Amino acid sequence: MPKRLSPPAVASLDATDRAIVAALADDARIATSELARQIGLSAPATADRVRRLEAQGVIAAFTVELDPRALGYTLQAIVRVKPLPGQLHLVEELLRRIPEFVECDKVTGDDCFICRLYLRTIEHLDDILSKVTERAETSTAIVKSTPVPRRLPPLVEDDHAHR
Repeated sequence: MPKRLSPPAVASLDATDRAIVAALADDARIATSELARQIGLSAPATADRVRRLEAQGVIAAFTVELDPRALGYTLQAIVRVKPLPGQLHLVEELLRRIPEFVECDKVTGDDCFICRLYLRTIEHLDDILSKVTERAETSTAIVKSTPVPRRLPPLVEDDHAHR
């Protein structure tokens, strides 16, 4: 399911909720007892808070982060994709089916999609792009480093205080 930046309802997070979210972002496998110790609540109260954050959609999933290099993916690329006229929906479906496209956002502007790929070699990149270029123009950049890795957005106390 595509992710959206605007949830159906904006959850109100107090300082304890923000501390829970930050701790889980650092280590999603943290034991409830350790999390409770860190935030100063009992383990049952902490577990209730976590369940409430899940029910509100604040916590969408607990997941694992892999190092693609350990799996043989030594190359990372960002590909901008501009479907040819009449090909938008076909290109979107094609991108979903190619597993090397690990992330893809539909964007405004000249290109319709900005995608991240993990690859083994430049030849691997060529093979993947050949599946797309029949239906879209592409522009590729090889990632040299990631100075800002994926992270949480700021966990603000009150949305109105920062306007």
